[in-house]
Amino acid sequence: MAASSSLFQSPTFSLRPNPKPSPQNPGKINLHLPPITACVSSDSSVSNNSAPPPPAPTLKHRRPAEENIRDEARRHHRSSSQDHNFSAKYVPFNADPSSTESYSLDEIVYRSRSGGLLDVQHDLDALKRFDGRYWKSLFDSRVGKTTWPYGSGVWSKKEWVLPEIDSDDIVSAFEGNSNLFWAERFGKQYLGMNDLWVKHCGISHTGSFKDLGMTVLVSQVNRLRKMNRPLVGVGCASTGDTSAALSAYCAAAGIPSIVFLPANRISIAQLVQPIANGAYVLSIDTDFDGCMQLIREVTAELPIYLANSLNSLRLEGQKTAAIEILQQFDWDVPDWVIVPGGNLGNIYAFYKGFHMCKELGLVDRIPRLVCAQAANANPLYLHFKSGWKDFKAVKANTTFASAIQIGDPVSIDRAVFAMKNSNGIVEEATEEELMNAMAQADSTGMFICPHTGVALTALIKLRNSGVIGPNDRTVVVSTAHGLKFTQSKIDYHSKEIGDLACRYANPPVNVKADFGSVMDVLKKYLLSKAPKG
Repeated sequence: MAASSSLFQSPTFSLRPNPKPSPQNPGKINLHLPPITACVSSDSSVSNNSAPPPPAPTLKHRRPAEENIRDEARRHHRSSSQDHNFSAKYVPFNADPSSTESYSLDEIVYRSRSGGLLDVQHDLDALKRFDGRYWKSLFDSRVGKTTWPYGSGVWSKKEWVLPEIDSDDIVSAFEGNSNLFWAERFGKQYLGMNDLWVKHCGISHTGSFKDLGMTVLVSQVNRLRKMNRPLVGVGCASTGDTSAALSAYCAAAGIPSIVFLPANRISIAQLVQPIANGAYVLSIDTDFDGCMQLIREVTAELPIYLANSLNSLRLEGQKTAAIEILQQFDWDVPDWVIVPGGNLGNIYAFYKGFHMCKELGLVDRIPRLVCAQAANANPLYLHFKSGWKDFKAVKANTTFASAIQIGDPVSIDRAVFAMKNSNGIVEEATEEELMNAMAQADSTGMFICPHTGVALTALIKLRNSGVIGPNDRTVVVSTAHGLKFTQSKIDYHSKEIGDLACRYANPPVNVKADFGSVMDVLKKYLLSKAPKG
């Protein structure tokens, strides 16, 4: 049925610990930012009709013409004597507190000794030397800048991501800082909501949220290669978006990339991205789960670094989207955040970002999370409905939300942890529901991907059941750009999907090339749109 869709640190900012508020110095933040001065006249006799004197010209620092932004960052780093001892390491995911197992991030390791998932653990004691107000001010000071590498929405939080990497090793397209927009008409017209927002992570370098994690992973690989670690290239199994991000960032760094894709299961727009970026693409006659099994076996034998979300480095970049949402709401916590889920790393990344902000005093709570799955690939939903009894993988059936067509998700344990610790909910969307939701959203001015249609379906169901209230501030995470999925939209609006009614289809009207025929059609249309009464 859905097969047709497959065709197509600011250098001026000090990291000195912030003094605690005192009666003489209430709430002062030691920012060491350049002062902002205002020009005012000290002559009270100046007439109100007199034009104020022109402000004195501001002398703005400009780096030497022969120096690029990376050179500038390197020079500032050499001249800085600050050493804050921020660090991070791999530890077994959700390990017993008594566990002493850990690994340097410079080691090539993907699983714990017991075969379980790993997690990146930050030295929170070192980070807590700076209070929440300090971190908020630091992160806010970097937004919209071109200072390397802090112009990136990911690397503007470098101390919380990869604190020990040299800025010279970072590979970035200044990803992140994506649009959070008020979905006014969709919220009011279809849901009776007045505080609905969409975090459009698809407005990014390669058109999906995967850029947030890939800049981190490829930067670390770049560092490891400079350390002469035995790595020739980076590889991934992908349903489309991961391969696009990997190939782009590897191309920027001059690192070979290898991509395993399930044959005839992704859109042309997704397939062309790794090809255009010079990746070595293998089209394999299996599904994503089969590709994932093969890449894990291959990377165990060859000097290829595994880039799938089994690798916890990517989640460090993806968690910054959660921090960014709080930042865009001026550090006010929304009530709900709804995330599409396939391999399930992203729902944990959002949880981790929100939890880290709470742990370090930037906010006092976290939002409730909703993970939205396609009904054709819904193992987490079934696990949730069973009361979290024994997890069972499923055989994923074809879905228009092809990037989440995964029946045996790598990050199932991470997702369950995130759901339980955020009082979360898992919902599902049928093919008709997700395509209708996508069409409804598009009709209100969006242009979303089918995966966002899955998330909107979850919202519609929770709103209709009263779980989400009309005034709840709710954020739907849009994970990819709709332009990657134009064929599915064409099929929907052409009503060429056999078993779907395509209720909101808007096909073009065929009209004869004469004035009278055009006038007749337009009069009928305008009459249907005229205000009633």
